[in-house]
Amino acid sequence: MAEKVYEGLFIFDPDLYARGQDEVSSQVATIVEQFGGEVLLSRIWDEQRQLAYPIKGYRRGTYWLAYFRIPPSAVEELNRQFRLSDSIIRFLIVSVEPRLVETLVEHARAGRQHAGHAEIPEEITPVSIIDAVSYVDDDID
Repeated sequence: MAEKVYEGLFIFDPDLYARGQDEVSSQVATIVEQFGGEVLLSRIWDEQRQLAYPIKGYRRGTYWLAYFRIPPSAVEELNRQFRLSDSIIRFLIVSVEPRLVETLVEHARAGRQHAGHAEIPEEITPVSIIDAVSYVDDDID
């Protein structure tokens, strides 16, 4: 089966991230590669952000954004490994429509925080972007 591209947003334990940034942030790539995936982009999105409500007792978290290509058959096991990680307190993995991959990765690579700054091709409307994303994990603690 062909590989698909996924976007992952992770909230790391801020204490573990502060003690070992490289070790914690490399976990995402290590787990993805363990299941035959390829990381297209992996970077910090926001450090020490206040959470809207406590998650597993944490009031702050470090947000990490990743885009990766992996066979769809490996996503379930990938989710399980992310749940088992002590440094990841919450995550969401979504499938990305193939025609949007390049635009989204370039936008993330540029480090822009607001989607309003992204250059979106004219044939892609905001509604089609929302429709193009399918949720893979709705895990709520």
